Amino acid sequence: MWITQHCARDILEALAFLHHKGYVHADLKPRNILWSAEEECFKLIDFGLSFKEGNQDVKYIQTDGYRAPEAELQNYLSKAGVQSGTECTSAVDLWSLGIVLLEMFSGMKLKHIVQSQEWRANNSAIIDHIFASKSVVNSAIPAYHLRDLLKSMLHDDQEKRTTAANALCSPFFSIPFAPHIDDLVMLPTPVLRLLNILSDSSLQNDGEFEDIVDDIKEECCKYGQIVSLFVPKENPGKGHVFIEYANAADSKAAQQALTGKRFDGKFVVATFYPLSAYKRGYLYQTVL
Repeated sequence: MWITQHCARDILEALAFLHHKGYVHADLKPRNILWSAEEECFKLIDFGLSFKEGNQDVKYIQTDGYRAPEAELQNYLSKAGVQSGTECTSAVDLWSLGIVLLEMFSGMKLKHIVQSQEWRANNSAIIDHIFASKSVVNSAIPAYHLRDLLKSMLHDDQEKRTTAANALCSPFFSIPFAPHIDDLVMLPTPVLRLLNILSDSSLQNDGEFEDIVDDIKEECCKYGQIVSLFVPKENPGKGHVFIEYANAADSKAAQQALTGKRFDGKFVVATFYPLSAYKRGYLYQTVL
């Protein structure tokens, strides 16, 4: 939920800006969303099919599986050499992002589902079924906020589909989700977090603690310039080692080298950590 929320907010902000300027991306799909490790955000790329709203050349838009119903119709008519009476608008981007986020939540590719007669007949019921069948680790997480947001993005009628600016006002974005450990392994940042290194006894023994921290710093310096190192002695984050590198490339090299390495008889677990949270001194109670 954390990574889905992060991606949704970043791409909706990109779309809100793009649509405000009067442009349609027209090819939103997973391959055109990239993670920027240095800026710690998801970015929208590849504007090869983009067009100015209201000034669209007749052309084939959007990728199979992420194509809005009105784009499907326009592409069909264009291929047949027939002029469509209704042009596609920025609403096609909301549809595509809705499918991307539904795939992120469900863990499934949905191409065959969204092309089925059942989806065309009642996609709202299929979305309900996906959310009902998907096991969420913490049942208190109000996943229905995401469900309702996706339904508003996947309305068959483009006139009734939500806008990017309105979608950003969804209650889904008011919930501070904690990242799963898998999220922090996937998304590189300049901050590395090392787990399973320090025991309670070593935290309490100042001499032993300083020796271990010096050893960690010496090892981590092999992979790049260290800006700061922090080890909380109390929860949250008790015993975790946070190393801020000068750039994400060095942090990534360290993560790859240190993961699974033995340190004082224990196997090291190395994940990245959001730089913005680290700078604020905010330590997530990470979901495992």
